[in-house]
Amino acid sequence: MPNQQLDIEKLCLEKGMRMTDQRRVIARVLTDATDHPDVEEVYRRSTAVDSGISIATVYRTVRLFEEAGILERHDFRDGRSRYEPATDEHHDHLINLETGEVLEFHNDEIEKLQEEIARRLGFRLVDHRMELYGVPLDKEK
Repeated sequence: MPNQQLDIEKLCLEKGMRMTDQRRVIARVLTDATDHPDVEEVYRRSTAVDSGISIATVYRTVRLFEEAGILERHDFRDGRSRYEPATDEHHDHLINLETGEVLEFHNDEIEKLQEEIARRLGFRLVDHRMELYGVPLDKEK
């Protein structure tokens, strides 16, 4: 699904951000992520590359990237903010409540239905987020 391998460092440079070596490491960790890591996980992955990176640096850098519109923050009910590269390609999320795994999906029928509901209620839909929470079917037996 999304995360069409956006190069976060490149986006930062295009926005005129000063890129320190530590910011470059954090940007690379986020670019390479195939999941939706929280700050603690970004910190763990970053310090594997550069042990001199502090958790405070990761927090500041992630906030900076978010404020610049490079990262999107999600709060998937697990008490942690999780991040993914911001993209123009819309998608929704299904969160496995047992493992925390986040599955991304896009469904044209759901998109049309949401627009129709907004229209029926007298609105033009300009943005939305959908998060589904579930447990694997094989666990319900």
